[in-house]
Amino acid sequence: MCQWCFKHGAGQKWYLNAKNYSDDLAKELDLEDYLTEQWTTMEQIFIRRIKGFSSIGLGYKLKMPLIGKFIRRGAESMIHSEKKNRKAFRADGHFGQVIPLEDGKIILSELAAEPLIENYCLCRWMQRGVKDACCINFGYNATAIEKFPRFIPKERTLRIDREQAIERLEEHNKKGYVATVWFQPVPYVCAICSCESPECGGLRLTNDFGLHEVYKAEYIIQLNIDNCQGCGTCVKMCQFNAIRLIPSIDRVIIDYNKCMGCGVCRHACKYDALSLIPREEFPGFDGKYW
Repeated sequence: MCQWCFKHGAGQKWYLNAKNYSDDLAKELDLEDYLTEQWTTMEQIFIRRIKGFSSIGLGYKLKMPLIGKFIRRGAESMIHSEKKNRKAFRADGHFGQVIPLEDGKIILSELAAEPLIENYCLCRWMQRGVKDACCINFGYNATAIEKFPRFIPKERTLRIDREQAIERLEEHNKKGYVATVWFQPVPYVCAICSCESPECGGLRLTNDFGLHEVYKAEYIIQLNIDNCQGCGTCVKMCQFNAIRLIPSIDRVIIDYNKCMGCGVCRHACKYDALSLIPREEFPGFDGKYW
């Protein structure tokens, strides 16, 4: 388990701790005003300043010897902030973790606070100008988003019940979208997003810039080489280039350093060659989230 499981998981995965979804926690953190302020200017997260430095050209700045270390330290402190004076407009304390479909179903059926809504994905809108309703928000986050028409789908009802939420998550997952669950802000859990790389802002910060925005899942993929038929459909499904087809042996191989543990590739395999196992059971990857 990751450090947040030990800190906010009560002995289990942090996103399976019911306390982290409670209205009492939201009230304690005064999240009604905090989240409303955050969604008022949510688009500005993509251009937020870090320790006084513009985030434009972030990749280049992070490579600079001294300034890069200073910016990285500042960005990490914002991402994982648990301070009382967190800034809503910077989305302090907002980070998440990849989850498989099975854990997402548990969250939506048993843990997520009501109401539940499915709204437009901000990342897709900002990156590609596409309005795709694939983010499921709940609790205080849902009621905050409802105040802003630009995030609300026009083609269907905004609020959904738990069964509909599970159906939508499953639909996105089988399409190839990666599911992530989010602190907003830590330790309050109020969102499951289904997105792609590189559109997802969180995955891009992690994979392109090495910032600890999205943790790898508590699972990792396992390949049954005897069942693999070398069809290559799983290669196309993987968002992270973790699967490669080797024509000479007519089989795929897994780059476990790249595997995020989302399990999306399983939907493409017709031969039951891919399965998820707990990360701690795979030699050398217990506690390895980056």
